[in-house]
Amino acid sequence: MSRVAPARSTRQGDFAVMRMDSKRIDEHSMSGPVSTTFSGVICHHGTNVPYWTSRFRLSAALLLLAAASAVAQRFGGGFGRGGPQFQGHGEGPKPVFQPKGEFHFIRLEYSDMPRFSRGYGFGSRNGQGRGWWLVDWPDSDEHFSQGVQRLTRMEVGEPKHLRLTDDRIFDYPWLYATQTGWWGLSDVEVARLREYLLRGGFLMVDDMWGPDPEQWQVFTWTMNRVFPNKPITDILEGDAVMHSLYDITDKDRSFIPGTRHLRISPGGGVVVQQPLGTAPAWRAMTDEKGHLIVSVNYNTDIGDAWEYADAPEYPEHMTTLAYRYGLNYLVYSLTH
Repeated sequence: MSRVAPARSTRQGDFAVMRMDSKRIDEHSMSGPVSTTFSGVICHHGTNVPYWTSRFRLSAALLLLAAASAVAQRFGGGFGRGGPQFQGHGEGPKPVFQPKGEFHFIRLEYSDMPRFSRGYGFGSRNGQGRGWWLVDWPDSDEHFSQGVQRLTRMEVGEPKHLRLTDDRIFDYPWLYATQTGWWGLSDVEVARLREYLLRGGFLMVDDMWGPDPEQWQVFTWTMNRVFPNKPITDILEGDAVMHSLYDITDKDRSFIPGTRHLRISPGGGVVVQQPLGTAPAWRAMTDEKGHLIVSVNYNTDIGDAWEYADAPEYPEHMTTLAYRYGLNYLVYSLTH
């Protein structure tokens, strides 16, 4: 497998072996703070929005597109932090991936800022671990990888988690990081992240929240160390990443909840409880040529939507939107 180019000239050609031609997509299967410029996305925050969900009542449109049903096989894991216990999530065998592939889901492993450290760690079906980087692991990684395998013609290898100080990071062009409002990157890691992005890598960050501004401040402070004074801007409806595979329009955008935002109603439906001050926003950092190199998913939990793709109680259209975003980011990163 080719490694990242030693210096950035154009994005086309970096990660040459990893990049995919758009014709390979199976069209029949899918139809100091950083300066910031954004308006956010208006939604019905602060209200209870009922979603009556059942895996047996998928609409025709979702049947065509929904990665939720494409990966709706039951795998292990826990249930939502503060949310309902999802029936059916936690059954079935562990998925098997090839050791090597054209795409590997790479989760960024990092140390927490000491004041945010969760000392007792996190439990998963792969055991107990420490650090916010572990949230939703491994189900989220495996479910999304299965979606890529099912919905594209890419050969998908086993998911991995790597630190920025691991030289293998340069073998993989797509990197996912969660809870980046609590990460504590060292100076060495900051330099490696800068090098990774300048050499053609793509970073997707997720599950970072308001209304308390502290998480956003930690993230932007860190990215200002990576790229001083590089702005973070809104991803707009007309931007290429919104159409690299699926067409995502402003009317499609909605709050993608964590399971802690879901409650089961007395009638058996799912109620989404979106906290005040958490209007979702999709933002980005670009390189000097205007190519998107960091996608920032704020006040939204794409990782939970992937993790609970096998749970019939999780709102189906929100899982579908999460897969659309993830696949668009991936295809964009490999074709631009």
